[in-house]
Amino acid sequence: MRLLIAEDDKLHRAFLKGVAEEVLTDDLEMVEAEDGQVALDAFLDAPFEAVILDLQMPHVTGVDVAKRIWARHTSTRILFWSNYADEAYIRGITRIVPPEAVYGYVLKTTPEDRLKMAIQGVFQADQCVIDREVRGVQQRSSDRVSSLTDLEYEALVDLSLGLTDKAMAARRRVSLRGAQSRLQHLYQKLGLDKSDIPVGDWGPSFNSRTRAISVAISRGLLNADALRQEEADLQAWLKKKI
Repeated sequence: MRLLIAEDDKLHRAFLKGVAEEVLTDDLEMVEAEDGQVALDAFLDAPFEAVILDLQMPHVTGVDVAKRIWARHTSTRILFWSNYADEAYIRGITRIVPPEAVYGYVLKTTPEDRLKMAIQGVFQADQCVIDREVRGVQQRSSDRVSSLTDLEYEALVDLSLGLTDKAMAARRRVSLRGAQSRLQHLYQKLGLDKSDIPVGDWGPSFNSRTRAISVAISRGLLNADALRQEEADLQAWLKKKI
């Protein structure tokens, strides 16, 4: 088995290597990568059957590495290894996983025995292995009543990037009324409908647009990695349109 370990922390990389050597004993060939771009270059040079992938890496994020890998080989088994169970990360992965793919998502706080089971499950038994905490976030994010739909999440991203209502409409190819309707649905999901905002002698206590960003960050719906990628996508769109 050819295994690629992509992790920017040297100690974590050594730990993963030791665990993998203990679990995957038969004909194991391992290659290490210290950042996302090195990982991509290594994979494009000679594909791997299995990949352990840190989500937060310099140059290219783990989500983007996985997306590029699966675009070429959907059969590659990937075990995501992360400090975070934020909905932003999990939503990003859920959106790129091919229907037939085998993958896992393990937190770095997971005990070593659990990590060994995940490596065995994903790479040897072809089973999807997801940490309980991550699975809970996945279930909450799939709840149609309380979770954000993809359209509402797009509205949240555009709001966070500072776009006007008209710019949102243009970017998402909807009418102005359609863009504003998505924002209203977003506010309702975040508890920022007009009836939910406390009012004092000064008037409403919150501005829905800016408050939505604060609430989203506190709930783990947004993070810096996701916004950096969204900003890059926005700039690419602007270059085509302006």
